[in-house]
Amino acid sequence: MDDLDRSLVERRQRRRRRGLVILLLSLAIASLGAGAFSLAIFTDTDASSGSFTAGTIDIATSPSTLFTVGAMMPGDSGSATLTVQNNGSGQLRYAMTSSSTNTDSKGLRAQLDLTIKAGTCPGVGGDLYSGKLNLASIGDPAPTDQGFDRTLDALTSEDLCFSWSLPDTTGNGYQGATTTTTFTFAAEQTANNP
Repeated sequence: MDDLDRSLVERRQRRRRRGLVILLLSLAIASLGAGAFSLAIFTDTDASSGSFTAGTIDIATSPSTLFTVGAMMPGDSGSATLTVQNNGSGQLRYAMTSSSTNTDSKGLRAQLDLTIKAGTCPGVGGDLYSGKLNLASIGDPAPTDQGFDRTLDALTSEDLCFSWSLPDTTGNGYQGATTTTTFTFAAEQTANNP
């Protein structure tokens, strides 16, 4: 084989190799393209949201001044209706405590009698409280239900009748005596609160 023939053979082999490489590259590119097209799928998404608002416990009483009594004499008595309102969005239960002053040391707070009943005055049913002014309470302000607290649904109210009296056995030592009492209402949620 002479150099010319050899050169022709080598050229043919190079062309075949180039052709084979081009053929292999073409097949590889075609495979990648087919793979990319086979990965195309339909998709969709959707979302939902949540909105949260905490409830409220809001107790209110009216009137703000229940009694203004002056020049009391032994045997005098009176009453006034207090409205307890649940202005919140959740059911509540409430209790009431009282605190009375004794600045003149005469002890009028322990001399005055007080009765509390449900309803507008004169009230209905049994006494919620009956005793001395300085010990007045309804229920127990400690958390959880002790069975004596009052319950109010959301956005409802109830009336309570507070009746007081100065016993006719009150002695001269109470002349000019004064006391001021604050009735404090404490409320708590009933939901999830045993």
